[in-house]
Amino acid sequence: MYKQLLRPLLFSVDPEKIHYTTFKGIRFFNNIGFSGVFRSMYQKKDPKLEKELFGLKFPNPVGLAAGFDKDAKLYRELSNFGFGFIEIGTVTPKPQAGNPKKRLFRLKEDQALINRMGFNNGGVAEAVERLKHNPKPGENGHVLIGGNIGKNKTTPNEEAVNDYVLCFEALFDYVDYFVVNVSSPNTPNLRALQDKEPLTKLLKVLKTSNNKKQNPKPILLKIAPDLTNEQLDDIIEIVSETKIEGVIATNTTISRDGLTSENKTETGGLSGKPLTKRSTEVIAYLHTKSKGAFPIIGVGGIHTAADALEKMEAGASLVQLYTGFIYEGPGLIKKINKALLNA
Repeated sequence: MYKQLLRPLLFSVDPEKIHYTTFKGIRFFNNIGFSGVFRSMYQKKDPKLEKELFGLKFPNPVGLAAGFDKDAKLYRELSNFGFGFIEIGTVTPKPQAGNPKKRLFRLKEDQALINRMGFNNGGVAEAVERLKHNPKPGENGHVLIGGNIGKNKTTPNEEAVNDYVLCFEALFDYVDYFVVNVSSPNTPNLRALQDKEPLTKLLKVLKTSNNKKQNPKPILLKIAPDLTNEQLDDIIEIVSETKIEGVIATNTTISRDGLTSENKTETGGLSGKPLTKRSTEVIAYLHTKSKGAFPIIGVGGIHTAADALEKMEAGASLVQLYTGFIYEGPGLIKKINKALLNA
């Protein structure tokens, strides 16, 4: 029903405008009593789907990737669609408007999106206020939350560590795990922080802050799909040296290989089907080369249950959706979980 009726309607409107309109619609229907209907339609509960990873118990291994609910406005309602966890952000210390519009583009023929949003968000303090309403871990109704953190556009790379620490400290009591985002292509010079020296420094500072806490939280690193094998080798070394808990592979790509859609020349990060193969290659490389030394969350081009299974066979412990969720609808989450039970 989603692909035949609802998606054509949604895709007839500017993608950024319809994103916020859809948010309002999801909230409205949940508020008038449809939350139970959504849960019965889309959630798949089974002890066999539960996954324990870096000290956390995930109700199922299918999560929502960062970028969809940047400001933690809809995490509870989105969880009713069957997600095992929701990653909010990327949040920055100060609110920022992001890049000039138009900055989000559909590539229908390629089943993809290009975005150059630029970490538009209301700032970490605003997200914290919303996350305060999430029940504590172990309490009924708790939504497992990842906090994806970044730096403000105006913060020079030499001072970026301060931005990440500020977000880390502000979010610490309200998220279950952290994701360090240094791989978005839409903030100038941000990807330079993926280089070995600055990245090692950043992660060591965060780990030091984390280790001072009574109950430290898992810290993961989100990487770009455009890294070479030599750079991926560096990532493996950095994870080992800094002792962070895992990697999210991958963010959006700057590659435009094989695209046919009219919007293929737009600048920004490409997500969706064209990323399926490369993100799986990165997962497999990291998993094989590191001999499974750390958990990997696989994201990039998951549009079918088979795509998700392929990423898990390559070495991913969990998967996340974004563009596939937009193109295929919430039914995709249940399809993946059912396929995992039948695998």
